[in-house]
Amino acid sequence: MLTSVETDLIRVLGDPLRLRIVTLLARETLCTTHLVEETGARQTNLSNHLKVLREAGVVDTEPCGRFTYYRLKPEVLEGLAGSFAELAAAARRTAAGDVKRSCP
Repeated sequence: MLTSVETDLIRVLGDPLRLRIVTLLARETLCTTHLVEETGARQTNLSNHLKVLREAGVVDTEPCGRFTYYRLKPEVLEGLAGSFAELAAAARRTAAGDVKRSCP
C-alpha cells in the first residue's frame, strides 16, 4: 500500500533530528542559524540533515542575502498522512469483518 517514495520518506523522517527540524519548520520558516539555536546541533550536522530533507522533497529553500531559509512542504506530509489513513481504514475493515487466512 505504501509506495517506495513514501517508504523512503518514512526513513528520512525516522531520524530524531530530522523530525525535530520538520516540527520546527511546521511552525515557521527558519534559517540554519535559527535551527542550530533551536536544536543545539552543530551547523555541519544540521546542514547534512537539511540536505537529506531537501533531496527527499520535504523542504524548500529560499535564499535571503547570505542566509538560506527553509520552509516545510505541507503537501508532502499530507500525502504521507493520506497513505496512513488508507492503511488505518483497511485495518478497520479487516477488524470489523474478522478477515484472516486459515492456516494450512
